[in-house]
Amino acid sequence: MAFSLLDSVKNYFHSDFISKAASLLGENNVAVSKAVNAGIPAVLAGIIGNAQSDGGTNLLNAAKQAAASGMPEAPENLFSGAGSSLLSTGSSFISSIFGNNSGVIGNLISNFSGIKSSTATSILSAIAPIALGFIGKEATSNNLSASGLTNWLGSQKQDILNALPAGFTLPTLGKTMRPADTAYNASLPPAEKSGTNWLLWLLIAIVLIALLWYLMRSCNKNVPPPPPADTTNVMKQDTTTVSAVPPAAPARESLKVKLPDGTELDAWKGGIEDKLVAFLNDENAKPGKDVWFDFDDLNFETGSAKITPESQKQINNIAAILKAYPKVKIKIGGYTDKTGDSSANMKLSTDRAKATSDAIKAAGAKGAQLLGGEGYGSMYAKAAADASDEERKMDRHISVSVREK
Repeated sequence: MAFSLLDSVKNYFHSDFISKAASLLGENNVAVSKAVNAGIPAVLAGIIGNAQSDGGTNLLNAAKQAAASGMPEAPENLFSGAGSSLLSTGSSFISSIFGNNSGVIGNLISNFSGIKSSTATSILSAIAPIALGFIGKEATSNNLSASGLTNWLGSQKQDILNALPAGFTLPTLGKTMRPADTAYNASLPPAEKSGTNWLLWLLIAIVLIALLWYLMRSCNKNVPPPPPADTTNVMKQDTTTVSAVPPAAPARESLKVKLPDGTELDAWKGGIEDKLVAFLNDENAKPGKDVWFDFDDLNFETGSAKITPESQKQINNIAAILKAYPKVKIKIGGYTDKTGDSSANMKLSTDRAKATSDAIKAAGAKGAQLLGGEGYGSMYAKAAADASDEERKMDRHISVSVREK
């Protein structure tokens, strides 16, 4: 069982799932992808906390029931029999993990990714049964006892905590997973205190079933997982406080980048525009194959070479720089980390590099100044495939190489 639980669960949330979730929930693909990539380690961290709290007995039973219901090996089974029961309790499972802090976790995901709180709740509720079912499958196939399951999950803990975005301060996850909380047996529904709460959970279950049915009925389970979202993942192993809103990332300083033709670009201090123009203005700086500048506001839809609308500003800025420096010629390079299939990474990086070059030309740059785009996949990636996302994120980028000036 020497594999990453985190990466294994991520594999189920591939580009088809992300795209359909974004469309149905009225969100953009990038934001939903960020929410999923933050939500998965949050849910797994909660599961580990529950296992360590009660020795793993209740978790083991619940996970095996989830796996026996056809999840995650046959997602279509979610829509009938015991599978429907499993799916309908996703929200209840989130509550059993985080207790009264469930809403706080949803808000953290919402604020981090930019999606609505209701969308964050739906995504967490979708992640929970899939994660639990996968754990149950592994526990069954490896004949794990409760203590064996707890030890295995403990070995995955640091990798999972490292995958949480910066500023995520989770509560101490010591709440015992009681059978009445998880209710993975169709005959044992979650206990509620009032008729109003019962009706609320029933409505949530109905909405969740409809959502997952729509999302997954046409998803191909074998599609490679999307590249991990570019997030900063720093998390202390043990924390005891909860922040309703994650601390803001250090604010970037904006500035005006002045070009020789009088154009002024809105950019960030230390961003690609700032560095590129400074290089072009430096008479002693020589162009060449080893001169590269990384885009810092360029994103693509998950698993594709489609540039997101918010990235157009930086595309336009690069085109404006080329207009102002007509002798300059550049080449675009695409890079990935070492996770996933190397040939697929090479193709994706190539497609994205070419899409970037085409977009700059479409924004008004002369074709003669663009020497095309080339993908290098993971050829130059430094971090190992099993390194933390914090380490691997530096290997995922699109860059500009100045060949003539």
